Amino acid sequence: MAYLKHKRILLGITGGIAAYKSADLVRRLREQGADVRVVMTRSACEFITPLTMQALSGRPVHTELLDYSAEAAMGHIELARWCDVVLIAPASANFMARLTHGQADDLLSTLCLAASVPLLLAPAMNQQMWLNPATQDNARLLTSRGITLLGPADGSQACGDTGPGRMLEPGDLIGHLDHVFQTNTLTAKKLVITAGPTREDIDPVRFISNRSSGRMGYAVARAAVEAGAEVVLISGPTSLELPERVFCQQVVTARQMHDAVMNEIRDTDIFIAAAAVADYRCSTIADQKIKKTDAFINLTLEKNPDILGEVASLSPPPFTVGFAAETEALLENARKKLINKKLDMIAANLVGDNRGFESEDNELQIIWKDGNIKLDHAPKEKLARNLVAIIAKHIHEKNSAQTH
Repeated sequence: MAYLKHKRILLGITGGIAAYKSADLVRRLREQGADVRVVMTRSACEFITPLTMQALSGRPVHTELLDYSAEAAMGHIELARWCDVVLIAPASANFMARLTHGQADDLLSTLCLAASVPLLLAPAMNQQMWLNPATQDNARLLTSRGITLLGPADGSQACGDTGPGRMLEPGDLIGHLDHVFQTNTLTAKKLVITAGPTREDIDPVRFISNRSSGRMGYAVARAAVEAGAEVVLISGPTSLELPERVFCQQVVTARQMHDAVMNEIRDTDIFIAAAAVADYRCSTIADQKIKKTDAFINLTLEKNPDILGEVASLSPPPFTVGFAAETEALLENARKKLINKKLDMIAANLVGDNRGFESEDNELQIIWKDGNIKLDHAPKEKLARNLVAIIAKHIHEKNSAQTH
């Protein structure tokens, strides 16, 4: 279940005997490579200790709404921005009722209202409580709001009753979580994605490059695979782990990246240029290390090929998405690039002052011909999934318009 690798899962635990299963659930999630943070209600702490969940998750457990150690004492906002999915397991009848009515009187309920990610509940309660009309009405209303209910299962219960109300087993919950990230919105589409910096040699030991880490491009590649696409990642030098189920070509220079892209582009549906390609290269590369002699040294630079512009000029071109890293006038400069290069879409962000390149988080302005949307500050993995979802929406709308 590789879809959970590197995913940020927030596990909420409410009061109920099924809370003992949550310990095994955390252990299994971490075995799948997920990053797990746990939020517990006060009632949950009566059934299983925060210390147990901290030991299993490897992270502090959150129990209080007003967290003075959190930024601006708003831990629920930080956690809501951090996570990719919220799973409440077990979800008690009381918690379901409070969530139905939008109550926000503890950390977990407040976080559920603040999070803009998939919310899944694994109900666990006495069978008669589950079958009660009030609980059934709450379940239907929550489902109508887009919240997913996983279970409950039917069987023997701790109270001695038999019937519906058992929390699903951890393995079953992990299977459902795995499917959350398989959107299939780009099934049968081929994507070519560039990522990372390029390096342009000065001599055998020196080169011109930039601060790009490649994280955004690699995150986009993973998100595209989750969307069902065939993905080719053409990467400059990075220290990142290669994404699974992605065909990766590693290059060094801008010209190598250009050649790799043009070899792949003819049967490509979508091209995403996330790489920070060097605009210039040395016209002459010294055969030997240049010695430090004079106070100044002059390097003659010449332009590298414009990979993004060349792809967008193909006839017909793939759906072409550029990136714009700017230090000023973000929207103005990004829109100029969109128009001048005849792109379908551009993702723009500010860089510098620990923003953008060398950070695990970012924020993006997604711009197209007649619109734009801002993706607020979040982990790059989450931004990548949002970007891929926006691209898929535009692709489907474009295809629908052509059909009619």
